[in-house]
Amino acid sequence: MAELTALVLNFLKAIGKYRWHAVVITWIVALCGWAVVLKLPNQYEASARVYVDTQSILKPLLSGMTMMPNLDQQVMFMRRTLISRPNVERVMRMVDLDVKASTPKEHEAMVEKLTSQIKIAGTERDDIYTISYTGPSAQQGKDVVQAFLTIFVEGSFGGKKQDSEKAVQFIDDQIRNYEEKLAAAENSLKEFKIRNMGMLPSEGADFSSRVNGTNEALSQARLELAEAEQARNAIRRQVAGIPAAPGERAAPAPIDPELESRITTATKNLDALRLQYTEQHPDIIANRRLLEQLQARKAEESKRPRTAVDTGASLSPMQQQLQFSLSEAEARVASLQARVAEYSSRLTRLRSQSAEVPEIEAQLAQLNRDYQVNRENYQKLVASRESAKLSGDLSSATDMLTFRVVDPPTAPALPSGPNRMLLFSAVFAAALFAGLAGAFLMSQLRPTFLSQAALREATEVPILGSISMNWTAGQTVRRKRRLMALAASVLVLFGTYGAGVAAILVRPSL
Repeated sequence: MAELTALVLNFLKAIGKYRWHAVVITWIVALCGWAVVLKLPNQYEASARVYVDTQSILKPLLSGMTMMPNLDQQVMFMRRTLISRPNVERVMRMVDLDVKASTPKEHEAMVEKLTSQIKIAGTERDDIYTISYTGPSAQQGKDVVQAFLTIFVEGSFGGKKQDSEKAVQFIDDQIRNYEEKLAAAENSLKEFKIRNMGMLPSEGADFSSRVNGTNEALSQARLELAEAEQARNAIRRQVAGIPAAPGERAAPAPIDPELESRITTATKNLDALRLQYTEQHPDIIANRRLLEQLQARKAEESKRPRTAVDTGASLSPMQQQLQFSLSEAEARVASLQARVAEYSSRLTRLRSQSAEVPEIEAQLAQLNRDYQVNRENYQKLVASRESAKLSGDLSSATDMLTFRVVDPPTAPALPSGPNRMLLFSAVFAAALFAGLAGAFLMSQLRPTFLSQAALREATEVPILGSISMNWTAGQTVRRKRRLMALAASVLVLFGTYGAGVAAILVRPSL
């Protein structure tokens, strides 16, 4: 503790020896610093607060009908990109700051300065954003804040609208391409169906299903034909077992007109097929077989005798009933025979096409698949175009994104900076420190022994005694005057500082 006290006393003695130097340095630093502080230009801070309302009743109403824009993300992006070089240069043109720059270097410096002076603050949770700017003029600060506020509001709509228009244009181009593809696919499908008419599957049934269905129908028709023939033969036996009435005589059975008509039709069909195909064609073989069966049946019926009734004779009611039933049975047998022949012909034709139809069905399935894919893509593109148009109109609607200016930008009446009170005090403290440091530095450059202990420690020689200073009356007066002048200079320094502080408090715009 004693060493520390001695060190402090030595420091004070060293400064006291060069006290006038300390006062002069303090005055010089203080006057220069205060002059600089007072000459600093005023700074005016203008600000504006805006509330962004991203909640709209249109969101739940149009949900699912269109792509809803992410308004929160859009506003956040605008906030982060507001202070960008293109926007800053646009603001400079809006407030005529660019005319002050005569060279590219000055323009670049002005852009960097404006970028550093503009601030935007706010949170996405509250949706309230503050735009502030500190400039040398109150009106300039208001104009700059208003320009940035305009860009912030306009930028939230223009980008989305432009993106929607580009999306609609792109989708329109794709729709035109798919319209051409659909037209080409429809023409190919139509030409294929015309070229392979009669060999295409009907109602979703493939070739094997058609063959199986025809085979089952043929088996059913043959079964019904066998049943009809058995019923006809039974009626014939009943007719043959009834004796002829008196006056009746046997005569050849007449030829059935229906049988003659079928023979004629079969002959015409066979002649028509021979004009198109050879004798080995399945259709010609089936029709020739049918014609032979009909001719054999005609020959058989022509050999069968019938009972002729003389004039004035009549059949009994039982014979008439049996004859009517026999006629119906014959007609049913003939109908079933035609059905069997037709199904046989169809089955033969399908089996002859077994090598071609699967390939045709595969080609048809591929054409239908390509057409369906193009059709589905076309419908999706049409729906997407309508959704994109609605999204563009929705993005332009002010109800989706509402900007409410809470505090409009105004020209401040008083400057916001610089903080002259703080700077004035800092200069005064720095001047005091500079004076003390200067006096201490001079004491180190021109060292003297201030006590017997310091001399003894430095020389390591014992000190026998010391001589005190005796001041004369004139020297004592001069010494007192110097001390009074020193005290006055220090008091004037503090008074000057107090006057400056008072002036700053009264007139902050100094």
